[in-house]
Amino acid sequence: MTSRRPIRFDPSTLTPTSPCPCGSGNPLGECCSRYLSGQATAPTAETLMRSRYTAFAVFDAEYLLRTWHSDHRPSTLDLDPDQQWTRLEILDTERGSLFDSQGIVEFRAHYSFGREHGILHERSRFERIDGQWLYVDGDIG
Repeated sequence: MTSRRPIRFDPSTLTPTSPCPCGSGNPLGECCSRYLSGQATAPTAETLMRSRYTAFAVFDAEYLLRTWHSDHRPSTLDLDPDQQWTRLEILDTERGSLFDSQGIVEFRAHYSFGREHGILHERSRFERIDGQWLYVDGDIG
C-alpha cells in the first residue's frame, strides 16, 4: 500500500484550474466551486459531501451552514485556520442518488493541526428537500 502525501490547500492561492480539494481529480472550477458559489446545487449526497469537505478545506462557513439541515444546523460555525484538511476518502454510499430523498455517505477526512495529524471517520446522513441535498448529521467512528 502506498502512502499518499497530505496536501495543504491555501484558499488564497486556489484558482479554477487548481485540483479540487475533494479529491475528484477535476479542477476546482469544474467541480465543487459551482456548488460553493451557489451556481448549482449538488445532485447527489456524495457530491454534497465532497463539496462540504471542500468548504471545510477553504474555510467557507457560509456554504457549510447553507447546506446543513435546519433541524440540526448550528447558529454559527467557527472554522479553525490551524486545522488543515488534506485528503478525503469516500468509503461507502447508500442511496443518495438523483431519485432518492435520503442518503448516507461514509468517509475519512484527513487533517493536520499544527504538527499533529488525524482522521475524522464519519457516516453522514443526508436528506433531499425541495430538490436540494442537505447534511443532517453523522456518526463518528
